[in-house]
Formats: sequence, C-alpha cells, structure tokens
Amino acid sequence: MHLHVINPRVFLRINRLIALFAVTFICIFLLMPCVGISSDANGRIRDHRVASVPDGNDAAQDRNGPTMIMSYSKEKFVKNPIASFAYFVPLIAPTLVDSISSVNNEQQVGIISHEILVDSKSFHVACEFEILGSGIHMNTFDSAGMLAAYMDELKKGKTMTNMLDYIKFDGEGFGMIEVKGTITGSTRIVTEVAIQFNARGHKSPVTIGLYDIKPNDGKYNYENRSNEVVARVNTLSFKKTTETAPRMGIKVASISDPAKPEGFFSSLKARIANFIIKPPKVTKLGNTTMLEFGYALLQKNATFTFPKAKNIKESKIVEIDHIQKKDAVKERRARKGSDLFLCIRIAQGMGDLVSGLDI
Repeated sequence: MHLHVINPRVFLRINRLIALFAVTFICIFLLMPCVGISSDANGRIRDHRVASVPDGNDAAQDRNGPTMIMSYSKEKFVKNPIASFAYFVPLIAPTLVDSISSVNNEQQVGIISHEILVDSKSFHVACEFEILGSGIHMNTFDSAGMLAAYMDELKKGKTMTNMLDYIKFDGEGFGMIEVKGTITGSTRIVTEVAIQFNARGHKSPVTIGLYDIKPNDGKYNYENRSNEVVARVNTLSFKKTTETAPRMGIKVASISDPAKPEGFFSSLKARIANFIIKPPKVTKLGNTTMLEFGYALLQKNATFTFPKAKNIKESKIVEIDHIQKKDAVKERRARKGSDLFLCIRIAQGMGDLVSGLDI
C-alpha cells in the first residue's frame, strides 16, 4: 500500500482558498439587506417605502396649488383628495412643513350642501362637507421654525408651551364650513370663516400634537420637549384683520396623553382650555386664502384654486404602521403624570385670565 503524503504548501493554499470563499460568501450575505435601499444621483439614501405624493392636481408642477371642485350635492358627490382639501395647512403654517400621506390613502373630500341666510346688512353661509375613505394625512411642523416664530414673545428663561408638532386627518368624518360677512350696498365682504370637523354628532377626525420646551443652558431644543399631548380639534377659524401676523381661532374636544385613551377628564380639560388657548399665529397669505375660499363658497363657485405653498419641505407616502410606530415612540416618551402638569398649566392660565379681568 502506498500512502500519499499531502504537500504542506498545497494544503495551506487550499485552506486559504476555502477561507477566501467563506469571507466572500459572508460579505455577499451581509450586503443583501442593502438591496432594498439605494442611493439617488445626489448620494442621498432613498427608502423605497416612501414616494412623492401628488396633491391631487400635481400642484408641484404648477404655479398654483390644487383645485377644489365643489358640487354642493350629496347625490353628485365630487371627490377631492384629502391632500387638496388640507392644502390650507401648509399655507397657514409660519414655518416649513412636511406633507405625509399613508400608502393607498383613500380619503376623499366633497362639499355636499349649500345654505345661505341674508339680510340687509349681513350674510351667513353654511356648507357641509364629508370625508370618505380610510387613511391618514398629516403635516408636521419644522421645530426650529416654530421656535423662531415665537421667540420674540417669550420672556428669557421661560418655558415654551403648546408648541404645534403636527396636524393629522385620520379616517372619515363630517364637517361644516361657515362663512360670515357684511353687506354694504351691493358689496359683500367675508369677515370670518370657520371650519367645524364634528358635524352630525360625529367625532372629529382631526388631531394636533402639542409639546413644551424648557430651556437648557439658555437654549431651546426640540430634543428637550416634554408634556406631549394630543388635542382633538373641533373648529378652526379665520377672521379678516389688518394685522401683519393674523391668528387662527381653535376649539378642541379633548386633550389627552398620547399613551392614554380619551375620556371624561380629557374632555373636561379641553373645555377649560378653550377659554384660555392663545390663538396660534398663521401667515397672512394663509389667512387671506381662507377668507377667499369663504367668498368662493358664498358665490357658490364650482371650483377654488389654492395659491402655491412654498414652504413644503417634502411630500411623501408612508405606511400606516410606520406612522403608528412613530406615535408609539412618542407614547413611550410621554412623561408620567403629564395630566397633572397639564392641569397646573391650565390653572396658571386661568389665574392669568382672572387677573387680566381685574376681578
């Protein structure tokens, strides 16, 4: 019998080849998860779950914003994408905003009625609208811009309270747009437009996120926010004014901790807060646009085209569970006992209100 002796050098080379093959295989295996993520021509990472969102009229390619089509009829319901109806949000925002819709968003909005009361000096128009279809549409507000917008009103070292984080339209609902104004001769002037989101006894599908920021070493940072709450919005209102910085009226149905369901106490807090909420600033363009929209409803126009909003940072489509995961993170971060902090804040506001009345 002949025994074959393996050359040590050959054996070493074979081991090296096996090791090289193994390393190559491992590298390929590790790189496979990156197939779903690619870089665009500018070197930015692109998540394939996110895509550009048309606002219903491809306003990004137009000099104007989207156009609302109004039928004023339930039977002849004309669908408008929720992004078109909610286009007023970036227009009124005093800062940059993101426009986010859920994947396969089916939310459509239609103006389904028109009623008008007129006397010799005034008029009152009421137009009901309906939101149909599932999905979520929201606008998030740039935190740095929000801080800058209110910095001039803040006393040094004081906490910034009730900062707006987002406005969200979730699911279906009924609402009412009320337009009020004056009549002088043949001239009709719109003086107020109010959008109610809780018509026919339905719960409003609109919520806003609010938070406080305490200064850290004299600096206000979004990362240091606290006392995050969710407020369900019943009404937003806009009035004719000569001020350069108009304000938007707001009435809420509930104020709750993100980690807790709405209940009796969240409704009670909202009723108290409605007496002391300081109307937030809006842009002059946004305020004027809402009054012009009201005039279009007064005239019973078939269409209304929004002006172009130049402060939309990014429009994207995101999976609903991705939005919910972000909300869950906020819930875990919400401070324990925030109800107590909110009650203290409301009590302080009531104290300021009473002292201001010289009672």
